[in-house]
Amino acid sequence: MLLAIDVGNTQTVIGAYRGEELVGNWRISTDANKTGDELALYYQGFLGLKGLTFASFDAVIISSVVPAATTALEHMTKEYWEFDPFILGHNVDVGIEVLVENPREVGPDRLVNAVAAYRRYGGPSIVVDFGTATTFDAISAKGQYLGGAIAPGIEISSKALFSAAARLTKVELQRPASVIGKNTSWSIQSGIVFGFAGQVDRIVEMMREELGGTSKVIATGGLAEVVVSECRSVQHHDPLLTLYGLLLVYQQISQ
Repeated sequence: MLLAIDVGNTQTVIGAYRGEELVGNWRISTDANKTGDELALYYQGFLGLKGLTFASFDAVIISSVVPAATTALEHMTKEYWEFDPFILGHNVDVGIEVLVENPREVGPDRLVNAVAAYRRYGGPSIVVDFGTATTFDAISAKGQYLGGAIAPGIEISSKALFSAAARLTKVELQRPASVIGKNTSWSIQSGIVFGFAGQVDRIVEMMREELGGTSKVIATGGLAEVVVSECRSVQHHDPLLTLYGLLLVYQQISQ
């Protein structure tokens, strides 16, 4: 079995694969201060919920944008599985041609998403990943990674608003009853949900034009469900896209 781990700045997504079957998946907060031993306790508990143990797995693959978390996960794997994990870095060929000025600048999660999107939906396609940042990645009809756009994420923008405006308080991120808010919380929800949906639609519209007018649009990431239903341009919501990409990359590099 394969344990796939995608570490983002805010959340970590974990998937257990038996062959190509995803038998369990979990989403937890990323904590760069956790040691490998502490993480082992967490992972042992999650796996136990599905009747799995460390001994159930013969491979671990990690995509991470948090160096401290990468180090802790590497320690955990070596200590409790007694083998080295596959850690995606700029020296690993994930099986996609990267047509940008400096491929080393592209996060491994974005390339993994591109691999998964092309395999599952074809190309040209656009992946919108709602994480700490909202990223937009374009994949050509031939499966090449063409580049993308990066915008501040929903939580980052919301926190900045609340911290800078003393009279505004935090609100639950959910769709309001209408665009015209009847109180402050309602108004904030309207601005966040419909504002981000509008941002997505506009950037996707412009990307589609550059890609030739048509492309499939896939939304993923932990915060996608907050706004994806309001995005007219999104055709597919695939919250576990990155895990599927990690499976595909593992299959390639382990051959």
